[in-house]
Amino acid sequence: MSHHPNVSADLIWECTRFNTAYLVNRKTGGGAQFSRDPLNLVNKHSRKYDGYVNDKAVGIHAAERGGVTLITKKTKHHNRPAANKHEVTFRGDRSGPKTYKGIVNYTAKQGYRADLRQEAVARASALRLASRPKKDTPEKKVRGSKAKKAAESE
Repeated sequence: MSHHPNVSADLIWECTRFNTAYLVNRKTGGGAQFSRDPLNLVNKHSRKYDGYVNDKAVGIHAAERGGVTLITKKTKHHNRPAANKHEVTFRGDRSGPKTYKGIVNYTAKQGYRADLRQEAVARASALRLASRPKKDTPEKKVRGSKAKKAAESE
C-alpha cells in the first residue's frame, strides 16, 4: 500500500487530488494541471504519474556534468522519507543508449512499473540533450554572384 497498510492508494488519490502541495493549476491553456512531484516523470497531475500515491514510483533528475539520476521509491519505510528513496546516478560521459538501457534494466529487475519505462527513457534523453553545450551559430555564407561582388566591394 502507499502510506499505510490499511489505506489504499486509490483512496489517498481521491482525498488529495484537488489539494496537494505538488499541484500547479494554470488558468490559461484550458485549466491545465501540472505536478511538481519529484517522482513524476511527465509533470502531469494524474493518478498514473504521481509518485506520492503509487507504491513503486520512478523519477529522473539531472546530475552534474550531463549525467542523470534515477530515483526509485522503496516499498518499505513509508513513514521514513530519508530511507524511502534509492538513487542511482548514470555519468554523463556514458553513451546515451547505455544510459537508457541501464535505466530500463534497473527498473525491470527491481520490479518497477513497466508502463513508466518509456517515459523514464524519454525524460533521461531530454535531460541529456538539455545539458549539452550549445554550438555557436555559423556565419551566413554569401550566396549568389551579385551578393559576392557586393561583399567584395565593401
